[in-house]
Amino acid sequence: MDYLLPAKLVDKAREVIEANRAVGRTVAVAESCTGGLVSAALTEIAGSSDVFLAGYVTYSNEAKMASLRVNEDVVGTFGAVSVATAWAMARGALNASGADVAVAITGIAGPGGGSASKPVGTVVFARAERDDNPDKVVADSKQFDPDGGRSGIRLKAAICALELLDPQAETPIP
Repeated sequence: MDYLLPAKLVDKAREVIEANRAVGRTVAVAESCTGGLVSAALTEIAGSSDVFLAGYVTYSNEAKMASLRVNEDVVGTFGAVSVATAWAMARGALNASGADVAVAITGIAGPGGGSASKPVGTVVFARAERDDNPDKVVADSKQFDPDGGRSGIRLKAAICALELLDPQAETPIP
């Protein structure tokens, strides 16, 4: 088939859609640095609408706060690229969409914007599941090699986010 996106991303999205369909689970995504790439991959799969409920591209801090109800104090204290913000984004997507599980992605894809404590390639992920104790939200950061450039970081982050949507996903972040 002909896809707009890389085959490995679409293949992973197909696995995620099929696995969630098999267990009767719906999903949502809150994206920042991936800019909708995960949502686009999920919607490459015909019939994905029975599993994929919503994707929120909240690139700015203001969008995170307005669309996902991320508290301004969280962003102000910990920054947009933090476990606290990713956790709040995942919970916000879960609550706004009504999905069974939500994954959030926020990071620094570069080439600029990095710092000593959060270099380019830093991406934070969180997964929240409906009816789970909020303390059970899985959240962690990964450092992707910046040599692959902005697009390489975004692609790896999107694949990692899809892996977190797998019903058999391991914890911590893959």
